Amino acid sequence: MGAVPPHLAERFAATELHRLLGLELLEARPGYARIALRTGPATLSGVGGAVHGGVLAAMVDIAMLFALQASLQPGDVPNGTADLGITYLRPVHGPRAEAEAHIIRKGRSLAYAEVAITDAQGSLCARGRTLYALRQAPPPG
Repeated sequence: MGAVPPHLAERFAATELHRLLGLELLEARPGYARIALRTGPATLSGVGGAVHGGVLAAMVDIAMLFALQASLQPGDVPNGTADLGITYLRPVHGPRAEAEAHIIRKGRSLAYAEVAITDAQGSLCARGRTLYALRQAPPPG
């Protein structure tokens, strides 16, 4: 398992949604994050008892956000997800899923990320793409 900076681990753990979904932050470093989902009755409400597609989309957004947060520079101000797309390739069944996010490009006002979601066997189940808006903090004074 990779390292997670303490400030990101605390932020992740303090978010009620993460606990409700059964998410765990496994790794976070500049430009990269990996989260895991323990499936359960609340998440296995998709077709045929698979993980609900909305839960997978939330995983895309959350994994991207922590890869980005690990990449923020002084003056970068998070401004929210501007666009999120997901392609479902196969249903996620079983006890666990992981989302792995890579920041592909980060500029002054937008960051682009790609996210892969795999099941417990390591099979690719979904691919996500996000644009995240940033703004620059005004200069002090």
